[in-house]
This record gives sequence, structure tokens and C-alpha cells, in this order.
Amino acid sequence: MIRLSDYDYKLPKELIAKYPVEPRDACRLMVLDRKNKSIKHRMFRDIIEYTEEEDLLVLNDTKVIPARLIGKKETGAKIEIFLLRPFSDNEWEVLIKNIKRLKAGQKVIIGEGFYAELIEKYDEGKAKVRLYGEDINSLIKKYGHIPLPPYIEREDEEKDKELYQTVFAKKEGAVASPTAGLHFTEELLKKLEEKGVKKAFCTLHVGLGTFRPIQTEDITKHRMHEEFYQIPEETINLIQETKRKGKRVIAVGTTVVRTLETYAKTGKKEGFSNIFIYPPYRFEIVDALVTNFHLPKSTLILLVSAFAGREFILKAYEEAVQKKYRFFSYGDAMLIL
Repeated sequence: MIRLSDYDYKLPKELIAKYPVEPRDACRLMVLDRKNKSIKHRMFRDIIEYTEEEDLLVLNDTKVIPARLIGKKETGAKIEIFLLRPFSDNEWEVLIKNIKRLKAGQKVIIGEGFYAELIEKYDEGKAKVRLYGEDINSLIKKYGHIPLPPYIEREDEEKDKELYQTVFAKKEGAVASPTAGLHFTEELLKKLEEKGVKKAFCTLHVGLGTFRPIQTEDITKHRMHEEFYQIPEETINLIQETKRKGKRVIAVGTTVVRTLETYAKTGKKEGFSNIFIYPPYRFEIVDALVTNFHLPKSTLILLVSAFAGREFILKAYEEAVQKKYRFFSYGDAMLIL
């Protein structure tokens, strides 16, 4: 049995980053070499030194939507609606805090000329709602809040609309940021390009499933929630070309790993992925990984452990704690070679 408790570590709360460092590429970078089990401490902008001409950097171009809608029942009771994914423009799958307070057909007033009506309840606080208003997309942008992860323990601010978005974010649909990509600046991407490093995109709309805690000690019993992904033909061609030349496919983030490995397993360029990667796992496409520091006992720490080995990862995390690295979404980064 693969035990969840084997993927735990102690993290002092003060190391959880509440804000990112600015500029984006000024955060720290821990470089792990899987061959010789070495650990180096650099700055993120030094990542360029670890790339070679004709390497391929694959980035997730999903864009975070302001998914938190804070409204009130007609009685005045506060209700928070968290958008998960659209069924159509005005019908959404959502999570509702205090869902017990709502009955089917009841309205939640979000803003002027903008309200939600509960259609039906599912399990785990999920529901289907219909949104009413002139231009639903514009109203979501006007009244919605950026969905910062709960461990950041602060309300979202105006600047989070930019900070919690990658500089290459393009396709709206994520309810959490693909955070490994947050460290790249336009300037750093340009320098990588000048060095001859190729760049390609895929899309995985990060859902809450990525962050849902594993509830079972036997991790093989955990089931991932589905997330929509899409890989352009151009990206697939670049991956094949990179492999032919014996160069590396460098995934920026666990979402890219899951997208590419889903394609490797299914041959499908588009669909819904629920791939759960944990040790032991044979990676078919990804050769190197840029990632953040992840929560203890999470699906993400299992994925990086599958890539670099559990003991090596836990040793690196222990060192990161000792050296006071900043953890999680707005924290520092790791490059696994």
C-alpha cells in the first residue's frame, strides 16, 4: 500500500507566501538534479543557465476567472458562490458556502442587475445555478473576486488580478492559477527565446480538484476530479521534433505534466483529464519540470515525488524549510532536471 502519511512534512506557517516577490523572476529557485541527487540554490532568472538550445518549454496558457461571487439572499443572509465550470453562458456548476440555507428556485443577489438562481443541489456543496443579467461575462468580471487559495489567509486585492495571472494567460476557464508559470516575465521568456529555447502552449483549466485533499490513507483509492485540457497540433509537432533531436521537454508546472501525460496515455488532444500521478510512474513525455513547493500530503507532492523520488523530494523540502524558502502559490520555485 502507498501510504499518504509517507508524503507529509512539517511547514512553519510563516513560510506560506501571502504575496509574490516582484519582479516575478526575482524569487528563489531550488535546482534538483535527479542523476547526482544534488541540490543548488539560485534565483529564478538563472533558469536560463539550465536550458539548452532546442529544448522545449511547455506552458499552460489558461487564464484565471474571478470565480468568487459574494451575494445575499433576499432575506439579507450572505451567500458565497464559487464558479467551477460553465454548462452554458449562464448555467454553471458551482460550490456554495452555506448551501443548506438555499432551496431550489431561490435567488442570490450579487450586484445591480445580476443575480443567481439555484437550480439543483449535488453532493459536497456542489450545485447548478442559472445566472441572470445583461452580459454575464462582463458581470462576472465586474463583481467576481480572484479565487486566492484559502491558505493565503487574506482577501483578494485589486493587484491580485494581475499577480495571480501568468504573463502568457490567454484562455479563460481556470479557478486557480498554474502557479509555476507565475515566475516568468516577458523579458525572461525573450532571453530564453534568444538562447534558442523553443516555446509551446497547452491549456488545462485548473479546477478545485487539483487542490482537493486526499481523504484516504491508501492513496490508490483517491479519485481526481476532471479538468478540461487542450493541446494544439503545433505543440504536439514541436514535442515530437524535440524528442527526435534528443532534446528535453521542460514542463512548466504540474498541470502541464498532467496534460502531456494524459495525451501520452490516451492519444487525445482534447478532453477531460483525471490522471492521478503518484510513485511509481513512468513519464513518457516530460524530461524536466519547473514547479512550486506543494502542500503536504497533496496530489501535487505525490506527482513531484513520482518524478524525482520520494526521499529526494522530502530531503529537498526539508532543506527548503531550513533555508526559509517561500511556499505554495505565491512562493518560490523548484527546477527538477
